[in-house]
Amino acid sequence: MFQVSNLLKVVFLGSGPIAIPILRALAADPRIELQAVISQLDRPAGRKRVMTPTPLTASAEEAGLEVIRAADVNTPEFTGYLDSLQPDMLCVVSFGQILKSTILAVPKVCCVNVHASLLPRYRGASPITQALLNRDSETGVCFMQMERGLDSGPVYRTIPVRLKGVEYADSLEMTLGEKAAEYAAETLCKIADGSLTARPQDPALVTVCRKISKRDGMINWLDDAKDIEAMTRAFFPWPGAAAKCRNSAGKELNISICSAKCLTASPLPPGKCAEVSGKLVVGCGKNSALEIHELIPSGGKRMTAAAFRNGMRGELPEFILEAEI
Repeated sequence: MFQVSNLLKVVFLGSGPIAIPILRALAADPRIELQAVISQLDRPAGRKRVMTPTPLTASAEEAGLEVIRAADVNTPEFTGYLDSLQPDMLCVVSFGQILKSTILAVPKVCCVNVHASLLPRYRGASPITQALLNRDSETGVCFMQMERGLDSGPVYRTIPVRLKGVEYADSLEMTLGEKAAEYAAETLCKIADGSLTARPQDPALVTVCRKISKRDGMINWLDDAKDIEAMTRAFFPWPGAAAKCRNSAGKELNISICSAKCLTASPLPPGKCAEVSGKLVVGCGKNSALEIHELIPSGGKRMTAAAFRNGMRGELPEFILEAEI
């Protein structure tokens, strides 16, 4: 049994933005000895394909923490390195690599994953996106014990967060990270001293969400505007709620809708566009419509719908019902 008088030796593995506030909280807590911070390799990003660190790496190094970049933590060499640290616990948050049983067996206590859903709902790679797409009224974060299955381990602590139906994926990710950070050190210490026990997940309530692709963000204007509006928030900033439109000359332009409102009882056919008070209103399925407030043209910057129309010399675009972009 872990002794309360000892510092809890923790190795932290993370990559995504949600991991940032959790790492900060653990690094600042006097009960925690942060032995190592591990993240994914830097990767090319943007049009110029500049090598860019993960959000976690950038934030940690800015705070003066050393970060180990690992292509694969499951190699014998890296497993040996972790073994040499003799950690009490591994804390994994949005890391991006599946840990094999050899890694899960390294810590003296256990491996703990912080997952951005109310497990067993939304096991998998895109829980925040799925909660927004489904217009859920509640989401949250879980501290769970890792095992070989996908997010299938028993849950130590669940922290619910209410949703108002206006959240975007990027801001919700940070909200969940900050909420988890409030409980992170306390939860890990209680797991280690045995005062917090895990409960198995109910297999009857399991749902799984897959990794999001660029194609998932493509809008079909035959869908209900409520679903399309949810896409604009769930897929922001990536892959974006993407649409293709054309002007009267037939020139096509790709756009990403980043702020919109759902309207009901619209006379507009799907894909047809009208201007209402400086906003672009596009007909959708089920006699609904989407009022576009802001968008990003392909290769351009975020702008208002009115500015976009001005750039089209006052023309109203026609949206293609469903097109690969």
